[in-house]
Amino acid sequence: MSGRENYGIHAPTVVRNLGSIGAILLSSSVLSRHWHILEWLAPTMVFVGLSMVAMSLWMLISSLWLKRFVLRRLLDAHRWRGDEIVLDLGCGRGLVAIGAARRVPSGKVLAIDLWQDVDLSGNTPEALTANAQAAGVADRVRVETGDARSLPYPDASFDVVASMTVIHNIPDEPGRAAAVAEAWRVTKPGGQILIFDIRHARAYLRQLRGLGATEVALSWPILLWGMLGWRFAVTKP
Repeated sequence: MSGRENYGIHAPTVVRNLGSIGAILLSSSVLSRHWHILEWLAPTMVFVGLSMVAMSLWMLISSLWLKRFVLRRLLDAHRWRGDEIVLDLGCGRGLVAIGAARRVPSGKVLAIDLWQDVDLSGNTPEALTANAQAAGVADRVRVETGDARSLPYPDASFDVVASMTVIHNIPDEPGRAAAVAEAWRVTKPGGQILIFDIRHARAYLRQLRGLGATEVALSWPILLWGMLGWRFAVTKP
């Protein structure tokens, strides 16, 4: 084991823009005291500026620390034997894949992504591999490139399919539905699907229930990155 794991910042452009604009507004509110014509705007600039800086900080805190707690609870929904074959759907820098690999000393984790760094800073296969090496689980994590809407795996390939804050990045509803259907297709009978996502998570759950999912466990709303999300686990009968 060498180095330290680094799982990046989600939506880095949004974090930077919120922080920068918030700081500009707060600075402008101070300068406006010298420009009487703009003095009436100062309270608004302070409120909006503080809100934007706070949101930027919350997104950073979510990326650097809170998402690890959510991941732990997500993986706790499965009773691990230690020999499962796991798919991390939209793996990014490997937070889910490596968390799962720690729980399957005799198993295997496949990590698949399209590697878009607009959604996660430094999102590359090399970053995931480095994290897996730092965590000491590189021998049981395999990194691949692929689209969640059309997975390159046979039916019933995985004991567990897990995904965290990924599917919402697919911009259209049919695309998100295709990704959920693919997750269902590649899950073995008796296997589980574990998902945390923002905005659309309950729509995924409705779809999976329609496909026949059982043993459904849905969390209370969870606030990460300034947006409400939900964590759920379902079993494929």
